[in-house]
Parts: sequence; C-alpha cells; structure tokens
Amino acid sequence: MSRYGSMYGPEVTFLGVPPCTLAEPASYFDADVVIVGAPFDGGTSHRPGTRFGPSAIRQACYLPHDGSRPSLALGVDALRDLCVYDAGDVEMFAGDIERSLAALETAVHAVAAAGAIPVVLGGDHSIALPDATGVARHHGIGRVSLVHFDAHADTGDVEFGSLYGHGQPMRRLIESGAVRGDRFLQIGLRGYWPGPQTLAWMADQRMRSYEMTELVARGLDECLTEAYALAVDDCDGVFLSVDVDVVDPGMAPGTGTPEPGGLTSRQLLDAVRRCCYELPVVGVDVVEVAPPYDHADITAYLGNRVVLEALSAIARRRRDAAGGSPPWDPRRPLLG
Repeated sequence: MSRYGSMYGPEVTFLGVPPCTLAEPASYFDADVVIVGAPFDGGTSHRPGTRFGPSAIRQACYLPHDGSRPSLALGVDALRDLCVYDAGDVEMFAGDIERSLAALETAVHAVAAAGAIPVVLGGDHSIALPDATGVARHHGIGRVSLVHFDAHADTGDVEFGSLYGHGQPMRRLIESGAVRGDRFLQIGLRGYWPGPQTLAWMADQRMRSYEMTELVARGLDECLTEAYALAVDDCDGVFLSVDVDVVDPGMAPGTGTPEPGGLTSRQLLDAVRRCCYELPVVGVDVVEVAPPYDHADITAYLGNRVVLEALSAIARRRRDAAGGSPPWDPRRPLLG
C-alpha cells in the first residue's frame, strides 16, 4: 500500500514525526493525523516534476527535524499536541494513472477509516479524486464538502483522450457523487481556462467559484466567510485541497502550470489556518509543488508551511473545543 520514506528521495518523515505502515493498522491506531505521500505527475498537461513534491515538502525547513513545531500565532505545537504519523509514499507510477489513483484511494480510505485525518502530499492535482473519494467513502458519499484553493477550476472533461488528469479531478468527483457540486467552493481562480462550455457545466452543478477579481473587489476575508459558511451547510465534514499555483508564481515559482496574478503566500497561509480552525476538516491535500522549477526552495517551503498551518489550526480547534483555552482570536497579540 505504501512504503516508509519517499519513492524519490531519502527515507525521511515529515519533519521527524514517527513513521507508520498502512498495512499494519496497529502502527497508527492512536493517530490523529497520518501523512501520506502521493509522488505522481502522470496527470500533468504542461510541466512534469511534482513526483518530487512529497520529498521536498517533508524536508523543507531550516529547523531541526525533531517532530516539534510550536506555532507563534496559535500557541500550540501541532506535531506534539496531535498524534501525527508519516506513512511514507504510496507506490504510484506515471505510466498507469488508473492503477496509481486506485492505490492512493485505498490508502486514504484506510487512514480515514482508522479515525485519523489523512494529509496527502502531492503530486499533481489528479490525486484529489482518490483523496476526496477515499475520505467520502468513510464519512459519507455526498456528505463531505470541498474547499479548493487553485488558479484553475480542474473541471475539464476529456483531456488528451483521458478521463483522468490534473485538469479533471473536480468534474470526476462531482459526477461520481462523492462530492456535491453545490458544496464545492473554489477560491483563487484566474486566467484563460476553462472555456464557456465547461463554465456552463460548472454553473449547472451549482459550484461556487471565487475568481481573483471578486476576491480583490470584495476582500478575501469576506469571501472566505461566505464560502466557509456554505461548506458546513448540510455536510458533515470538509476536505481541503490546496494547489500551490493559487499563489502568484512570483512567490511560488516551483509549479507546473503557473498563472500570474494570484494570492500572496501570506494570504494562503491565513486562509488555510482559518479553514482548519473554523471548519470540521476531515482531509487535506497539498499539490502541484514541482521542485525542478523552484528557486531557493521557495515553493517547497510554502508547501511545508501550508501543512503546518493546517495541522496547527486543527490542534488549536481541538484544544479550544475541549475547553483548554478561550477561542483563538487573531487580533489578540500572543507575544509581548
């Protein structure tokens, strides 16, 4: 199902958290979160290289890889306050997309069925199909909404003669019923794709897409408040899918399909923190980190911090729910 360490890189875990083996449930029976690598770029339509993303995300930090990361903003140490394991990479091969995606779905479902939150390190965005499906199989088909940060809608139909690829997972998810179209929230879209026919299909599904012009005009916070309210309406959990190309390529150059004019890295981190603190997140993936096009590991560092923001917010949400502290207020200074 998966192997310890990376398919493409050294055998390391995410910042030094303990390893586990998905084929041995006893090795993660007490997990709150299980990291799963999905080193797959067989669904790319432009520049490959995201197969190296999981290894880069695991390692991208200047601090010791000691399984500890206290958050200044949230006052928690997610890697210690939560029980986090790393299951290594699922074996995925670019030449067999259907087999690879099926293997990933099996792995993600195993994590969700064990009562843990799967956090999947991609890989191109085709992996969102098995990621969200695996989670929905456990929590209920059609009962998990999807919050999707991306420059692209990823709602294409048949591309290059295939139903599967990084431009199509969101259509496949809706067609399968795993995720409802009217509980599909897309944030950060921009550019020149898809065309009118695909946009009409999206409207028919009642998808809600926040294009960058709307985010700028209304303000990101207002749009997130609206989107997050929709995400929990008549759904039992939220899957968060983050494509790093939602960020302007000036701040995230290491990606396969860069689109100018996106969010800043600060905006993305704040949005992810809000999502995982305010909403019942049951699964996360971070995709499209492509180290061959990165500069000074900028994008790998961003991918690493997206994961840490998500974990830290989940840890703080659980602590506050247990009555351990007053609800987190971003306006309250932690330091000083």
